[in-house]
Amino acid sequence: MQRGCTLWFTGLSGAGKSTLANALVPRLQALGRRVEILDGDEVRTNLSKGLGFSKEDRDTNIRRIGYVAQLLARNGAFVITAAISPYREIRDEVRQRIGRDFVEVYAKCPLDALVARDVKGLYKKALAGEIKEFTGVSDPYEEPFNPEIVVETDREGVEDSVNKILTRLQELGFLPNAALGPIAPHGGQLVNRLVTGAQRDALLEHAKSLPRVRLDDRAQSDVEMIAVGAFSPLLGFLGSTDHKHVVEHIRLANGLPWSIPVTLQVAKAQADALKEGTEVALVDDRNMILAVLQLAERYTPNREEEVRKVYGTTDTAHPGVAAVLQGGEVYLGGDVQVVNRPDTVAFPSYHRDPAQTRVLFRERGWRTVVGFQTRNPIHRAHEYITKSALELVDGLMLHPLVGKTKGDDIPADVRMRCYEVLMEKYYPQDKVLLSVYPAAMRYGGPREAIFHAIARKNYGCTHFIVGRDHAGVGNYYGTYDAQKIFEQFTPGELGIQPLNFENAFFSRVTGQMGTAKTAPGGPETQVNLSGTKVREMLSKGELPPPEFSRPEVAEVLIASMKQK
Repeated sequence: MQRGCTLWFTGLSGAGKSTLANALVPRLQALGRRVEILDGDEVRTNLSKGLGFSKEDRDTNIRRIGYVAQLLARNGAFVITAAISPYREIRDEVRQRIGRDFVEVYAKCPLDALVARDVKGLYKKALAGEIKEFTGVSDPYEEPFNPEIVVETDREGVEDSVNKILTRLQELGFLPNAALGPIAPHGGQLVNRLVTGAQRDALLEHAKSLPRVRLDDRAQSDVEMIAVGAFSPLLGFLGSTDHKHVVEHIRLANGLPWSIPVTLQVAKAQADALKEGTEVALVDDRNMILAVLQLAERYTPNREEEVRKVYGTTDTAHPGVAAVLQGGEVYLGGDVQVVNRPDTVAFPSYHRDPAQTRVLFRERGWRTVVGFQTRNPIHRAHEYITKSALELVDGLMLHPLVGKTKGDDIPADVRMRCYEVLMEKYYPQDKVLLSVYPAAMRYGGPREAIFHAIARKNYGCTHFIVGRDHAGVGNYYGTYDAQKIFEQFTPGELGIQPLNFENAFFSRVTGQMGTAKTAPGGPETQVNLSGTKVREMLSKGELPPPEFSRPEVAEVLIASMKQK
């Protein structure tokens, strides 16, 4: 028999307890769980008819709900209770009765938000004195001290809160590890900052009156990555405390590993016109509103110190350094609510958010998945290491970056065609997923390797390939520095397993692909071509040796060069 559970929702009237309870039912049923809801209003009609709203009667009502929940849970049911249950003492009594299968969920929402929401008009009547003993107005509500789960329903969407609850149930052992995908998101919950429906319409209308900040390409990519949870647990752009910890300790202020500051830079003159504690509309270069920033703080960090520690250099020839030092000197920190995704969605058939890739992994039965980050065409060396990694896991996600890159990088549309022809002929279709990664490239070497690994963890990968000079540019980083940085974290701390690979090549000695670990002989026995040499051959219409690149990939690259 499956382990039962009592999900005990508590919170003020209108905080969203019943909404969340009903949204949870199909998600839990889809995971094979038997679910029963004990709704506060229905219980009063069918189980507690005749009871009033005195403290004694309220406590009696909660005891009855707790008794029924205990009976159902011990028989393997998932029981969801959605009553206000305002008094802490009686909730703790029920907790003791049910024991380890009791999970308290606090639907937290400030009174002013509830009064503004007030769908049933009850708060208006209570504030006017027309309803007596109304919890939160004329009768107390005692917040729980240590609930297992807190959902902030004035700030989170329903799906966001549901995902948070399901993830926590997985961590507590009520759902199997594979239930939500093979791995929990970074920080425990998959963030969703997309605002939808009537709430979006209202926020969008409100945003039209707000001061505006125009985002560059990288900031637009960051907004999308925050919105869909790829940068979980971030809810927005870093504040000064988190920024300082990331720069100095490669961690957020709460100790969670995080390697690259995700920040919003503006000029001082523009920052001076903005007030902390207000809202700011974030717009693209066409002035379309993308998001609303809850401006928590403005701060001016030491940017030279930032780039020295994050990128290992202050040289503005480094594109990541240039982006920071040439950007605005003031940083804006705060959470974002996204009303429009940036109009940069390329390759829609391959554009999948973390929640979607997690579903696909589960549907395919992949319990272990390795992610491969690339901003280049895949030649034989990359093909070799991805297939070597695939031997160790259930599935491979080819996850090319299609956000902003350097001007001399091969365009994303050309690279995507290369991946497609390679997938069609040289990879097993049922073991590989091609999906795009819409982030901007920072060229942060070792730090960005950690950043890429954490993001792939959020997409549902359990393993991540780290090759030679991962995310590097020029000669700023050692060949395997990006592998060594993972040693700074204790086993399991990142939650995703790096798979390190040396430089791969075709060996004339063995007649197959390999590395220095597996193929004897010196450089003269290895088929290795520099990027300059490959570009020279392609520009002349010459195919590189088949030991270096699949001819189908080379033909796509040659065709693209002829079109320039």
